[in-house]
Amino acid sequence: MKKSFVFWAFVGPAFLAFSLIVLYPFLTGLYYAFTSWNGVSGEVKWVGLDNFKTLFTTDKQFLHSFWITTKYTFVAIIFTNLIGFSLALLLTQPLKTRNILRTVFFIPNLIGGLLLGFIWQFIFVKGFVSIGQLTGWKLFELPWLGDEKTAFWGIVIVSVWQGAGYIMVIYVAALQNVPQELVEAAKIDGAGPWKILRHVIIPLIVPAITICLFLTISWSYKIFEVNLSLTNGGPFKSTEMLALNIYTEAFVNNRYGLGEAKAFIFFMIVASITTLQVYLTKKKEVES
Repeated sequence: MKKSFVFWAFVGPAFLAFSLIVLYPFLTGLYYAFTSWNGVSGEVKWVGLDNFKTLFTTDKQFLHSFWITTKYTFVAIIFTNLIGFSLALLLTQPLKTRNILRTVFFIPNLIGGLLLGFIWQFIFVKGFVSIGQLTGWKLFELPWLGDEKTAFWGIVIVSVWQGAGYIMVIYVAALQNVPQELVEAAKIDGAGPWKILRHVIIPLIVPAITICLFLTISWSYKIFEVNLSLTNGGPFKSTEMLALNIYTEAFVNNRYGLGEAKAFIFFMIVASITTLQVYLTKKKEVES
């Protein structure tokens, strides 16, 4: 009895908060996914699987958003982890300014997504044009937010710029825990920098890679603020990611039931991909 009381005294408040903030909204949202509720009126009409049929048959924008989000996620994961890992390798070297540089590269992660998007919108629209006029470089004269392809890469640039610093910190912590005796032994055996990195360092930091892949996958699939403030899904909804598509459906088009159906499918996709990723990389941890 006493153990049970102590258990619920500690776990109860956290479980109550989780139930009110996460579990209850999730279950109510799942219920509304099977209705045609508009999010405002008191009338809630049960429509069964009609919303889910609509998503995969007539809602072409949802399928396009899913495709563009998947493509963006693939690109963002690669660049964010490569740049973050490269910065971590650089800033674990004996540089006098490495602590300052770590702070500088981490600062973008502290800026809110909406503010970051508006800042970069100004840079793309005004700053790049001015640089292009001064230098004559065609790269800066491109319609960065006015064309489908360049707008996509604009979102990638901003997201990678924001997230690479955070990923760098995780890799720095992992690299600092690599036993130097193993590195020195590999050097004595004649291994070059590339072989040391591939066969000694990377196998030892697989747990950090697992965390970084999980974070970048979830961040990329859930991108919303930067997408909203930078392009608002434009031009002509060509860069409307899944989260923005769900928001627009539920709160702009007032089709809350359909929006909840999209959100549930979205949740299942992200949960499945991240679970598979963690499972596969955890196996690598054991093997290494």
